[in-house]
Amino acid sequence: MPVARSERLLTLLQTLRRYRRPVTGTVLAQETGVSLRTLYRDIASLQAQGAMIEGEAGIGYVLKPGFMLPPMMFSEEELEALVLGSRWVARAAEPRLAGAGADALAKIVAVLPADMRETVDSATLFVGRKRQDEDRADVSAIRKAIRLERVLELHYGDEQGRISRRRVWPFALGYFEHVRIIMAWCELRQDFRHFRTDRIIDMAVHEMRYPRRRTALLKEWRETQDVPLET
Repeated sequence: MPVARSERLLTLLQTLRRYRRPVTGTVLAQETGVSLRTLYRDIASLQAQGAMIEGEAGIGYVLKPGFMLPPMMFSEEELEALVLGSRWVARAAEPRLAGAGADALAKIVAVLPADMRETVDSATLFVGRKRQDEDRADVSAIRKAIRLERVLELHYGDEQGRISRRRVWPFALGYFEHVRIIMAWCELRQDFRHFRTDRIIDMAVHEMRYPRRRTALLKEWRETQDVPLET
């Protein structure tokens, strides 16, 4: 069955986005399932629409960042993924992030063609009820501390009910089914530690920036914990 041209162009864009270095037309044609001649025509079409694709036949092509997809190029499965993701954030995240997820989806829906708005409105993918454990800590403040690489001082209770004070360098926040967990370097233990947000009794965000970069901490944590890269 022939693939619609708009879907073919979208597939080509998504394929190009996976490569940070120039990739040959032959490889692109194989991955997108078209002839080399069709591929060259599709690249020219995307360039005419404003896609910053650099390169030439025989050398390779690379997509420069900054090109925005027209909303009509979302597939039905992509729209369902957006709805499901927004609904999961609304259930699992704190109110501020949940509201941001709903606002983002609303902005996308506002510029969709009528038939695609109907796909969003009639989406039948749902998530379970909201988790029961509530956080005492301000999770929005934790996310900001991670972005700004600020030291957190935690008054923390562990699983046995023991209370301790920790100065930590937060670099990531994990949203799991029933808990949220801060990944951080602990000054007391001089090692990576994980802290459940629902066990934080109180906390303070320091103005000082911690001495290492967040990306370096995350990279080292992935290596020591054998955590694969997100795709």
